Amino acid sequence: IQMELKSGILNIYLKTGIAFTQVDLWLGLSYCDGKWNKVTVNKEGSVISASMNELKEQTFEPHVQQLKVNSPIYVGGIPPHIQNFYKELGLEQGFGGCMKDVKFTRGAVVNLASVSSSAVRVNLDGCLSTDSAVNCRGNDSILVHRGKELSVYESGLQPFTEYLYRIVALNEGGSVSSAWTRVRTREPVPQNVPTPSRVHSINGYSIEVTWDKPAGVIGVIEKYILKAYEEDGPNVPIASAELADTGMLTGVLTGLHPFTNYAVTLTACTLAGCTESLHALNISTPQEAPEDVQSPTAVSFPTSLLMSWRPPKTPNGIITQYILYMNGVPIYFGNGTKNIVKDLAVFTPHQFLLTACTLAGCTNSSQVTLFTAQLPPSHIDAPVLTVLDSRTIYVQWKEPVEVNGILDRYIIYITNSEQNFTEWNAIYNSTAPLLDFTIQQLFPGTEYLIKLAACTGGGCTISEASRSITDESTPEGVPAPEVQSYSSDSFNISWTKPEYPNGIITSYGLYMDGVLMQNSSQLSSYCYGLAPWSLHSFRVQACTAKGCALGPLVEARTMEAPPKGKMEIFAMVDGSKEVQLKWLAPNKPNGKLTYTVFVTGLFYVDQ
Repeated sequence: IQMELKSGILNIYLKTGIAFTQVDLWLGLSYCDGKWNKVTVNKEGSVISASMNELKEQTFEPHVQQLKVNSPIYVGGIPPHIQNFYKELGLEQGFGGCMKDVKFTRGAVVNLASVSSSAVRVNLDGCLSTDSAVNCRGNDSILVHRGKELSVYESGLQPFTEYLYRIVALNEGGSVSSAWTRVRTREPVPQNVPTPSRVHSINGYSIEVTWDKPAGVIGVIEKYILKAYEEDGPNVPIASAELADTGMLTGVLTGLHPFTNYAVTLTACTLAGCTESLHALNISTPQEAPEDVQSPTAVSFPTSLLMSWRPPKTPNGIITQYILYMNGVPIYFGNGTKNIVKDLAVFTPHQFLLTACTLAGCTNSSQVTLFTAQLPPSHIDAPVLTVLDSRTIYVQWKEPVEVNGILDRYIIYITNSEQNFTEWNAIYNSTAPLLDFTIQQLFPGTEYLIKLAACTGGGCTISEASRSITDESTPEGVPAPEVQSYSSDSFNISWTKPEYPNGIITSYGLYMDGVLMQNSSQLSSYCYGLAPWSLHSFRVQACTAKGCALGPLVEARTMEAPPKGKMEIFAMVDGSKEVQLKWLAPNKPNGKLTYTVFVTGLFYVDQ
């Protein structure tokens, strides 16, 4: 079934099965009076009728079948894909104007805005004004253009007003007229949008706004927009809401912040644009329970915690009270942000939770586990030492019974008799959870003191020192002796301890010319009865219980003495003025000899 109004005729087309029925009702321009017109289409059996106001037309079609509607109903126009199947319906322009109170027999009034699913080829842009009654009468039309042009631009029209246009082509033989074409000017932007009449809070996050319909709006209001601005804030809305159902004069604005002052405005929009009310209605949202309550923090001490916390990032009101829970038990009530928890065990975990409250309610933070501070271990036993050889000591120890925290590292300190047991060196410092360590590259036969430190984040505890002596070995670095002669027949010899005794020196031996001259604990010797200026070699030997070692060889001479023995001299005359002398060395030179020749008598001098 199709119904259309064209050129003053209301046409009804009904097709059921193979039967096609058409009803035409002549209206003329009777409907162009600026008032509402009631149109009724009726099918009773084989009689199909159409009426508008007091005019009625009907027809009888015996082959018409029962009308069953089981598909969508199109009001104002039909989409192109439907027209492809029903070409007899034509391709007329969609409906322009307005409808109301659409009813079906024994049915409820249909609200087209709420039940419609789409709008295709429809120009429902509002209703005709009463002025259009003048323009509906053809004999009252106004000539707007005369000329040979094929287009014309007309200005000075009323906004959102429907006009009828037709073209008359004239020549000397006569004229021909086109059908009337219906057009409507666009609507203007709304003017004088009122301030919302009433605002009340639903909760801290949303408000309900009520307003009056703007007066004097020319056109159809497409939507309303509610906007909320923070007082003394930037001129940018914090929240807004678009309301497409313009029949409702109440809307809800969400996304607000509790306990905040807002200025609420109303914006009305037509297709031409939007206008916001000049003034705003102020409202304060109520308080809500806080949001983003932060967990408490603490400065840790061994037996206490200095608790502190920050206000919630989003308080949503005035904080009336904080509640601090430890291990599920409330330990603090008040509006402060600090609290000291005392008499706690060392390095013990505790669960804390903070509750922040406003008049509207309370919110918990997430639970956090906090520890009291660490202390050094209460006691650490002295290490157990095992001598493996002359240069290696194996160190073992036990973990402290009371750690007082998290065991962080062990440190081994060592000193020896050569350092007078005063200069301690850290020979091991490790976070590895080992309980032993081998100290290598030590000195043989040396007494060592070794102590152990166990450390936590709170400090270190040092044990008593354990004493151990490495096995002895043969000495190393036996020095060369210092040999001095103060007379022509004796030596004073002295020496020092070996650089590395490698044990307890049991004796020193002095070799002279390869013969052991002395074997004692003395560091010096005296040799006499030697020939003057005689050359001798010396070497020191140092011994421990493990063996002996020799030092480097040193050579020295005794001091010189006057030569002994007779000297024979021989003189040979070489000429009138020369004498050659020769002599024999004394039997005992007793040193490096130098000779002096003494000559007496007359010497010849050249004049």
